[in-house]
Amino acid sequence: MKKDRETRKRAIALGYEPEKSGAPTLVAKGQGLIAEQIVRLAEEHGVHIHRSPELVEVLIRLELGEEIPEALYQAIAEVIAFAYRLKTP
Repeated sequence: MKKDRETRKRAIALGYEPEKSGAPTLVAKGQGLIAEQIVRLAEEHGVHIHRSPELVEVLIRLELGEEIPEALYQAIAEVIAFAYRLKTP
């Protein structure tokens, strides 16, 4: 049973509204079917998907609406920069 939990797909979604908060916030999180729905919705809306199991493991522990911890700013900044480069011709 423990192995099933460890291999189960997990996903999180971050949102950023600079006028409301100083850092990105956790707007969705889930495992299994919920994780699949998060990924599917992101794909349908053209949202960049970054796969980092290590980062998900940390961020999935946050509560919905919670800002990412300052210790993770660098990691999140790298993901945002990568996504920006993909969108820039």
